[in-house]
This record gives sequence, structure tokens and C-alpha cells, in this order.
Amino acid sequence: MSVTVDLRDANAKDADPVMIRDYGNHALLLELRDTEEVLAWSAAIREAELPGVLDIVPASRTVLVKVAGAGYQAPTRQRLAKLAVASGTAAATSPADARADVEIEVVYDGPDLDEVARLTGMTAEEVVATHTGTLWRVGFGGFAPGFAYLVGGDSRLEVPRRAEPRTKVPAGSVGLAGEFSGVYPRESPGGWQLIGRISADQAALWDVSRDPPALLVPGMWVQFRGVQS
Repeated sequence: MSVTVDLRDANAKDADPVMIRDYGNHALLLELRDTEEVLAWSAAIREAELPGVLDIVPASRTVLVKVAGAGYQAPTRQRLAKLAVASGTAAATSPADARADVEIEVVYDGPDLDEVARLTGMTAEEVVATHTGTLWRVGFGGFAPGFAYLVGGDSRLEVPRRAEPRTKVPAGSVGLAGEFSGVYPRESPGGWQLIGRISADQAALWDVSRDPPALLVPGMWVQFRGVQS
């Protein structure tokens, strides 16, 4: 069963309905417009502490709401609609008002730095200045434990993935792909454009002895800072 619930201001010219779908018997899937909207609704749902909601999983354009069982799907859908009426699409904090929750030190000597400069029409130094001059936000996690998709960067840094992915990307590599930036928490295959690597004394991106294990969690603000090797 799928139910369309309009979670946006009906007077907005660009308002589109948000689709809330049953996702199996133990979840609901909200389809949203962009990552900023995902972050806003994820925060609103967490703050509401809806009965029967076990987990909230944000992604690029969706929020998966896991519930305790099929009997919670319809009531949760109704509560989401009421939550929408009560809270509207509250805008996320703007970068101008935000402060970094985490600072990541980066040695900008990545193998694709010159290629990113070519693709963007900037010099390598300008790429670094733009990357460090942007306050990024954790949109969602995925791909590997501890990997965070960072959004909100300067649009000039939007570059395609590599035509041929690497079979081995070193842990700590800092990359760009499309609208995202990210740091590889462990060695793995990957197709992002690599512009640097985190410093040796940077806190681990994933540590099971830490609560939460991920250093970067959705909603956090992240600042990159260039350092020498």
C-alpha cells in the first residue's frame, strides 16, 4: 500500500507531494526532494519520538522509518502527516549560522587533484581553497561503515566519478563525486576523484568502542583543513 501525504506548504509554487510508502511489513519510506529536506525530516521525526519507531535511516532523497511491526505502519503514517502539519518544512540551519562539529585535517596530494582542477577550470590550489573554504554537512552514511556522504559544498567542485574505478583506494583518502565529498574509512575499491588524504593523527572514522561508532553522523557540520604531510 502507498499513500501520498503532502508534507509541504500548499501555497509554495514548487510544492510537490511527499510519497510515504509501506516498505515491507516493518517500515515506511518517505520520498523527499533533496538531502537538506531529508535532514530536516530526520531531525523532526527523532525529536517527535513517535511510538513504535525503532530506527530512522536517511539517504540521499529518502528517509526509511523502521517500526516495531505491521500494526505500527498505519498509525505512524498518520502521525507523520500530523507532524508535517505541525512542523512544516523547517529550514535546516544555514552554513552562515553553523559551526563545525568536526574538523578533518587533510594532506592535499591526491592522485586526482590535477584532474579535478582541469574538470573545474580551477588551479589545484583553488580546488584546495574551495574544499577547505566550504562548511560541509553529513547527509547520510553508506557504502562502508564510517563512510559519510558530505553535502552542501561549493557547486564548482561537482565532478563526475572516474571512468575507471580503482580496485584499491587507501584508507583515509578524501574524494569528490557529483555533489558529494567523503573520506574512505578503510581500504576498498572506489571510483571517486581523490584529492587528498587525512592526516595520520586524525580520529578514526569508525570505532566500535565509541558511541556512536561513526565519527561523522547525519546532520553534523564538517570543516576540512589543509596540512602538510
